[in-house]
Amino acid sequence: MFLQETPARPAEDICLETRHLSLDYQARVGKENQTRRALKDVSLQIARKRVTAFIGPSGCGKSSLLRTFNRMTDLDEQSRLSGKVLLEGEDIHARGVDVPMLRRRIGMVFQTPNPFPMSVYENVAFGLRLVGENDKRHLDDKVESCLRSAALWEEVKDRLHDSALGLSGGQQQRLVIARTLAVEPEVLLLDEPASALDPISTLKIEELIRSLRSRLTLIIVTHNMQQAARVSDDTAFLHEGRLVEFAPTDQLFTNPRRRQTEDYITGRFG
Repeated sequence: MFLQETPARPAEDICLETRHLSLDYQARVGKENQTRRALKDVSLQIARKRVTAFIGPSGCGKSSLLRTFNRMTDLDEQSRLSGKVLLEGEDIHARGVDVPMLRRRIGMVFQTPNPFPMSVYENVAFGLRLVGENDKRHLDDKVESCLRSAALWEEVKDRLHDSALGLSGGQQQRLVIARTLAVEPEVLLLDEPASALDPISTLKIEELIRSLRSRLTLIIVTHNMQQAARVSDDTAFLHEGRLVEFAPTDQLFTNPRRRQTEDYITGRFG
């Protein structure tokens, strides 16, 4: 039996919430398409200005859940979602919701760094130009501020007009985070942001995540349980599309309430 538990929060502290969320998608099996359920009746509350980690074995629904928060699942026309996702108490699937604005409020960083094929400066300025900001002084200040926030300024301040594609993988990932920060999101989704990086670059990403928690709500998907323990305040464990346990990170890793959680974090399965 799966019991979904969310750490008790006052309503004013809740940033994101799902209510009985389920997600189906079409998967090719042999010569036929079959319906698969990626999420099964998931209800949880994400606290504002904390880091929440999603852990669980491959295929458990971590990334699928993450993508529901900014409607990236809309890009799959054959997916079907039921239940609700609320941002600051408002249904993100309600009629009239401005999806581009939603994705501005809820930014996302993917597993593989995806800088644009342009200069470091223009990568960060890109989103600002899209919303009509063309004042050079303001752009300069904002680019520097975001690169500093992403702990990248000192490494690239003399390379601002060089191609972003010439940066290392870790630098590219921090540049992508700086680009996302430029449009001032309320929430930052990170889908295994360090899985393709070396240990030193991974450490810098983890330090960056911790530094951003004072201004943003952050949600990270990770296969690395040690990473979840290091960077997060709360952790959700998912298995086969269901939320098994959701608790403060220290509690979940030291005194889990579900046997299945204990089996996973101690390596008995996964």
